[in-house]
Amino acid sequence: MRLGTLIPEFPTQTHIFFWREIEALRELGVEVHLLSSRPPKDTCPHQFATVARAQTHYLYPPRALSVVRSLRAAASYPKVAAYLASLELSVKGRARALGYAACAADLLDYARTQQLDHLHVHSCADFAHVAAMCRLMGGPPYSLTLHGDLATYGHDHRQKFEHANFVAAAARTYERQIIEQTGVPPERATTIWMGVDTSRFTVPERPPHDELRLVTVSRLALGKGHAFAFQALRRALDQGLKAHYTVVGQGPDEAKIRASLAENRLEAVVTMRGGLDESEVKKVLESQDAFVLSSVGSFEASPVALMEAMACGLPGVVSIIGGTPDMVTDGVDGFLVAQQDVEGLARAFLKLGTDVALRRRLGAAARERAERTFNSKVVAQKLLDTIRSVPARA
Repeated sequence: MRLGTLIPEFPTQTHIFFWREIEALRELGVEVHLLSSRPPKDTCPHQFATVARAQTHYLYPPRALSVVRSLRAAASYPKVAAYLASLELSVKGRARALGYAACAADLLDYARTQQLDHLHVHSCADFAHVAAMCRLMGGPPYSLTLHGDLATYGHDHRQKFEHANFVAAAARTYERQIIEQTGVPPERATTIWMGVDTSRFTVPERPPHDELRLVTVSRLALGKGHAFAFQALRRALDQGLKAHYTVVGQGPDEAKIRASLAENRLEAVVTMRGGLDESEVKKVLESQDAFVLSSVGSFEASPVALMEAMACGLPGVVSIIGGTPDMVTDGVDGFLVAQQDVEGLARAFLKLGTDVALRRRLGAAARERAERTFNSKVVAQKLLDTIRSVPARA
């Protein structure tokens, strides 16, 4: 199979899980072609980024010759015109949609030249329109993955989904949204996790030590809830906990997050490591005792950083958001805490900090869960099986 994988602004810091899926698909014998909207503005710290960027065909700006070649088939014009007319857009939005139509023509030319059998789009935002219009122009069948709350991916979802073979969700809660809010029938909706290569992560021997070692790996964005984790840590420290907290990541709200750290008087026990590549992240995770994810709002789907931490045998202290209730069983392989529940976070920190046997037991269960559920090879096989089994739509 020749599969086109379309990932907007690929590759970035958070795209390592896409690369793992691509590697796993290639191991299964799939010829994967990388497609994207345009190169990202920020540099990606991961080692795969240079290779991935060199392999990626960018659709914006569209190549004029490709657009001309694709638009020779006048039979597709009425379908694309009807599609554009059905969108609820402002005048400015319609101009942008015409640009997407040109990108769709570029995509069609590439798909024909490379003889692609299928397109899978890891987004339900605007570039889902590109895949839909490419299909209406005579391009290959396509499918989509929803990676978060549907409302954060714009509107006109019925049009994006109508011609898709299927729409996958990165968490069961989002699969329900697809069915209930857009009318996609259950047989064309499914949940497919984004996986991790669990064989790359080990569970090292963690000898007893005086302080609980906590870690968060995420973008430095307010929605990730660092402020609530800091408040909880301050509360736990005031109750006698000995701990050190490592924060890995970079992002737009770093200054505000550092200010929150200072407000809670945590400079002596919190280390901000900045953005690290995957090998460095692995080393950090393997040296810690527990993983913290205190995100709020609709900021998460099924966090891959949590999967990686669980693969390292780390129990998670995780806010209930997106797919986390499907990933963590409270008291079995981690702790689930309500969003913004500072007291709940602090209680979990104290339990883990005072009971070494508990965190070892939860950590072992977390590793087993990761191997069984989040292995990228298992996930890639499910995606491939779904692509092959769901009938193509007109």
